[in-house]
Amino acid sequence: MPHPNHQLGTNDSTVVDTVCHFLYQTLVSLQKQHPQWLNPRYQNIPWHQPRYESIFFQKISQGLSQVKPPEKLRAKVQNFLKVLLSSEFIQSSEYQVVIAQLEQLIYPNPKLTPYPHPGEINPQQLYFNGRSFSTSGISILLLDVENLQLDIETEKFLESVCTCPLQIKVAFANWRSMGKKDVELHQRGYQLIHVPPGKDSADLKMATVGSSIFVYYPTAQEVLVCSSDRALTHLCNTLQAHGLTVYQVKKKKDKILVFDNRTGETQQFDLTSSSDIPSLDKFLVQLQDLTRSEQKRIHCQWIKLSRLSSLYKDTYKMTISQVVSAHFPESKARDIFINNPQIFAIHQPSEKSQTYVTLFELAYPKDELTPADENSTNGLVTIQSIEQLEIALVEIVKELTAKTTSRCISLSILGSYFNKKYGQAITQVIKQLQPGGKFPKFIDMCSSFELEQTERGWTVCLLTPNFPSSSEEE
Repeated sequence: MPHPNHQLGTNDSTVVDTVCHFLYQTLVSLQKQHPQWLNPRYQNIPWHQPRYESIFFQKISQGLSQVKPPEKLRAKVQNFLKVLLSSEFIQSSEYQVVIAQLEQLIYPNPKLTPYPHPGEINPQQLYFNGRSFSTSGISILLLDVENLQLDIETEKFLESVCTCPLQIKVAFANWRSMGKKDVELHQRGYQLIHVPPGKDSADLKMATVGSSIFVYYPTAQEVLVCSSDRALTHLCNTLQAHGLTVYQVKKKKDKILVFDNRTGETQQFDLTSSSDIPSLDKFLVQLQDLTRSEQKRIHCQWIKLSRLSSLYKDTYKMTISQVVSAHFPESKARDIFINNPQIFAIHQPSEKSQTYVTLFELAYPKDELTPADENSTNGLVTIQSIEQLEIALVEIVKELTAKTTSRCISLSILGSYFNKKYGQAITQVIKQLQPGGKFPKFIDMCSSFELEQTERGWTVCLLTPNFPSSSEEE
């Protein structure tokens, strides 16, 4: 497939000259640091001497000068490399780094990457994930599947932590008790090691194999030890003593923690995708629905917070704490109930007893929920103008603040109760009446409200307590 930047530079001789210098410097550097990576036929030639440098340039330059299209030039260069280098190096990740750098020379972006002067090329400045290609090794992942399981996204995160390519992955478990997990991991490139049933069997086997992993993989430079079991600390110390960089990977609640033994730093990966976290409005509605359902089931108004938390996790596959921390990082699960007194009431008989939750239910008069005209649908009042919408919101704020000493409520709570009372999202109604309008802007436009932004979000305060109700207006 042609490279997107398919034209050579305006001065083709410059490209060829630059590539020749790069190949020569690469050859000299490899011979000095890793002579085994050269074809045995060329390992003992003193390439650094001017005589052989001249021969090299003459031969390579003559072959490349006759090639014009970039794709053919790239292929020609690779043919030269296959002759000069060993098959072992050709199959290595370091070789891919060389090819990547060559492509930058053959397909430069003239606006961003001008052709370097041939004398400025230094193959020791080529990097793979932050390391010089001449010193780049591999990373190894050891996984105790019985203790910790990694999905593909988490694995990608761990790979990004490493500075060397992750090439070896080994998983330990009693596969007879893991369902089809062995099939999944095998398809993802893991080597599978079976252990007999028993406590810590996988840990012990992982420690035994891991302690000598550098013998089987001498190019290993980094090891990811994935297990929350502290018994593997000795393995980490052993690997570190042999000069390897060790990352201890553990799971804590909804996060994966990666501790770098060398630097003492810890990186973390959130297992809950931000796209799965419900909006604050939706979250409050979810909590109310679960509370009502449980109240009906047990015929009691007060629900244990622990029970509500369990119901939420079973229903939405995440915890209340996860959602709360996503919206308010420094808050705890119970804070969502404490900070929304217009919706919830909490009670804890004593410090050692459990916390209970109930709802402040608004009892709307029946005639208020009865359609006033033929435009009403589903037994709910239809809002037909901006003025009616403002009146409706004022009435809700009055009802909610009547139970508290504050004249202000959260904007999200106001929207939630509007949805409950009128069966339609407030944002949808605003867009119908005022195309392009948004909820906060609409509130700010209304003369009845004052809009304030706090650390917890937007707050709506009632400015006109004596605003006429819908019945008075009629």
